[in-house]
Amino acid sequence: MVEHRRLAILMSTFNGEAFLGEQLDSILQQSFTDFIIVARDDGSEDRTPGILTRYAAEHAGRLFILPDEGGNLGAKASFAALMQYVLEHKSELGLAHAYMMFADQDDVWAANKIEIEFNSLLLLEQGDGYRMPALVHSDLEVVDREGKRIAASYIAYQGLQSQRDSLVNQVQSNLVTGCTAVINEELALKVLPIPDQAIMHDWWIAIAAVAYGRRLFIDQRLVRYRQHGRNTIGAKPFVAVAPSAKSLWGKLRAYQTNPHLFEVAEQSRAVLRHHGGALSLRHRLGLQLLGCVNVRSGLLQILLFRLARYF
Repeated sequence: MVEHRRLAILMSTFNGEAFLGEQLDSILQQSFTDFIIVARDDGSEDRTPGILTRYAAEHAGRLFILPDEGGNLGAKASFAALMQYVLEHKSELGLAHAYMMFADQDDVWAANKIEIEFNSLLLLEQGDGYRMPALVHSDLEVVDREGKRIAASYIAYQGLQSQRDSLVNQVQSNLVTGCTAVINEELALKVLPIPDQAIMHDWWIAIAAVAYGRRLFIDQRLVRYRQHGRNTIGAKPFVAVAPSAKSLWGKLRAYQTNPHLFEVAEQSRAVLRHHGGALSLRHRLGLQLLGCVNVRSGLLQILLFRLARYF
């Protein structure tokens, strides 16, 4: 059983009326029940705020709606605001320690998700007389808007390699899906503030976990990850792409510039600015190399990206 500790479940909503009730029900029916949902609506124009208000009234003390006039911030900044609020209002939320989980508005959680992940986090964070910054996350089942299976494993569907756990690998490719993650207060303090150059909040959280502490992947599908055409990020099948031209020159020309790597380069430089003092020389060199992938040559991008993996 999970040690008796309370945690906050952070949820940012935006025009989520279609699936929000089902997601909230799956959270409220968890085997572990000592939690509070802290929700922030990000400027919805549908019935989402009303659904949150109704659930808060029906489940007094289980769901708190963040008093916020910030309007539409986007998912990254909205979750950052939620994290900051929890850190600053622990006692009002009934938290002795700011353990945080993250919830999307449109998924369905396995009934024992919190119990499995929270128990693992409490073990993972144990240091020599202190708590290590720690993050636990899991695999997901990918489903369509009706809940029918698209893929049994999100990790396999995306072609991710969860065993790649170096800092540079984590900056190159996010291995953590936020709606599966639970973190402790020590990690949250390292994460904030989240800079503009961070591609997504869960990616930045994962980077901080690897930089300062520990990350644990649970190879269980604890979330039914719903794909419905309006996901902020979503899941796409992995396809191995190779140049099709037969000549060497054709193969070289077939490497197109990848705009996403420009964002990765910006994020890499942000990691150096925010966390560089805590990193080894090897990691700093790898991140400096990764920060150079914002070049206009697709081939050079690929070469720099692959070379950075060795750091």
